[in-house]
Amino acid sequence: MLLLWVLVLPALAAAALPRFCGPCDPSSCAPLPPAGCAFRVPDPCGCCELCAAGPGEQCGARGSAAPRCAPGFECVRATRGHEDKKNPKNKKKNELGVCACKNGDYAVCGSDGVEYRSVCELKAASVSAERLHKPAVTVHNKGKCAKAPVIITGPGQVWNVTGAQVFLSCEAIGLPTPISDDNKSELLPGDQDNLAIQMRGGPEKHEVTGWVLIFPLTKNTAGTYECHVSNAHGEASATGAIHIVNSIDEIPDKKDMSWTPINFVSGSRHVT
Repeated sequence: MLLLWVLVLPALAAAALPRFCGPCDPSSCAPLPPAGCAFRVPDPCGCCELCAAGPGEQCGARGSAAPRCAPGFECVRATRGHEDKKNPKNKKKNELGVCACKNGDYAVCGSDGVEYRSVCELKAASVSAERLHKPAVTVHNKGKCAKAPVIITGPGQVWNVTGAQVFLSCEAIGLPTPISDDNKSELLPGDQDNLAIQMRGGPEKHEVTGWVLIFPLTKNTAGTYECHVSNAHGEASATGAIHIVNSIDEIPDKKDMSWTPINFVSGSRHVT
């Protein structure tokens, strides 16, 4: 059985530290590749710019000609636990590693309002922005960026006969999780024993789902219903309708509603 370890190489992994740094003369610096570099780091003396390795790219140990990792990354290499047990100091100076994110692989929200998969991805975007003379991108918060709510699934439309059980549902997402409010477009006359409104969080994180449940269906509960959601960053709304027909045969068929799909729910034909 092989045991895999991860060894973090020194930060200055591309070249040995110079014994002496003379006056900085930028004109003596080696030119960068014509295509440029995705990442850059200063040389050990802090005078010249060198191309740096990005995430997943090869990097080298001390004394290696391989590049150093870009800021926010560290050079790691895999070594088997049973190797060099007799002489652990007998390491290859030119053994290559791979640049990995130093700050962990968790999502962050940038100061530019963009969600990044990791701090390293954000730092790479910040470097690119500064090269274009744009403001640097910093971490605003861990996790997703706050945003106004969006309705994922609107109430749709329902056709059925009086006495049936029907419902409209509405699903929305936002950050912070939005507050849902389902109402009939016109005021309902007093308390309705046959109408109930339910809300719950989910099914996914930062989502909310609401239902308007009606049983039995009556003429005064038919009409247009509005789903309204809001949070600190905005609001959204969508409307649906409940239609009463005299018989099941009068419920519109899918072929008559080619502009929108029909789902069959609880004996009613539910148009979304």
